Amino acid sequence: MSIMNHELQLANDFVQYTGSNIFLTGKAGTGKTTFLHNLYKNTAKRMVITAPTGVAAINAGGVTLHSFFQLPFGPFVPGSETYEQNQQRQFRFSKEKKQIIQSLDLLVIDEISMVRADLLDAVDAALRLHRRNNQPFGGVQLLVIGDLHQLSPVARQNEWDILQQHYESVYFFSSKALARTELLTIELKHIYRQSDAHFIKLLNRVRDNRLDESSIADLNQRYIQNFTPDEDQGYITLSTHNRNAESINRTRLYDLSKKEHRFKAEISGDFPEHIYPTLANLLLKEEAQVMFVRNDPSTEKKYYNGKIGKITKISDKKISVICPGDKQEIVVEPVEWQNIKYCSLEIKSLKHTLAPLNPNSLWISGLSTSNRGVVFHSSG
Repeated sequence: MSIMNHELQLANDFVQYTGSNIFLTGKAGTGKTTFLHNLYKNTAKRMVITAPTGVAAINAGGVTLHSFFQLPFGPFVPGSETYEQNQQRQFRFSKEKKQIIQSLDLLVIDEISMVRADLLDAVDAALRLHRRNNQPFGGVQLLVIGDLHQLSPVARQNEWDILQQHYESVYFFSSKALARTELLTIELKHIYRQSDAHFIKLLNRVRDNRLDESSIADLNQRYIQNFTPDEDQGYITLSTHNRNAESINRTRLYDLSKKEHRFKAEISGDFPEHIYPTLANLLLKEEAQVMFVRNDPSTEKKYYNGKIGKITKISDKKISVICPGDKQEIVVEPVEWQNIKYCSLEIKSLKHTLAPLNPNSLWISGLSTSNRGVVFHSSG
């Protein structure tokens, strides 16, 4: 992100130097995740990063909303005693968890598009209860990040039968607590992931449901009836179910005559299998088509989530990948995926009893699944 981005700078200034509640949004590839990671590295505020699902939390470098606030699953009815009763009977907070919440300056919720309105109100109830502060969200600054054109909240019919009596929609912006705040929206507009202006225009028209005849004609130029690609052309098959994608991947990998290489994740600490960001045991071959499933954490930023390439060489510790349009191979080395647990630290030399929150990292690493950043799933 070498170019000056006024929206990113504006978002940073509002988060860092004010107590304003912020909704940071933007299309895919506009830098939302990078902004979050940079904020974590540079802010002096005591912050906690959360997300609605385990995989989203791992990608954001945080914890799930349910686990951090120890929320029961199921609808939360505003004004009811359900939350407080559950807290007293089942979900007693440790002294350390209470200290973290009481000292909290900034709560980040990533992938906010998936957060239901009642879940956000449950978070509000938890913060007000444990901070003994009846302001919205207990007076904590809120930074919510996401794209409402992407994944939406899930409410089963029986849950919506209850919630519709209290909410206009299941989306986070229908939250009762949020209605009591002023939420500043900042939209990131510069797309870093794509550079073709015509392609970006087409993507935006599809995204906004504003396809005109000219755009449809452009898209239809790519349609070839009864098209069957050659095996070495590297086309991606979009699939509605994981099992279909896995079947295609296994068949294509089996057809390659190259030697098999198996990589196993090195797992340390508490990292439940159901939130692994990808397979714990990965089988690869040279010439296999692969997809990166995370952004390059190094300063070189050679790859990003969703970038496609082909393996040219495999060794015990490194995998070389060449991507279309790139002149040089990308040498991918092991990296860590972290399952975060927040803890409080007492530092006597500071005025505050609690230091800024730092993650006590529980991690999965090795040349495994996550780690090389490459998988061979043909579904996103």
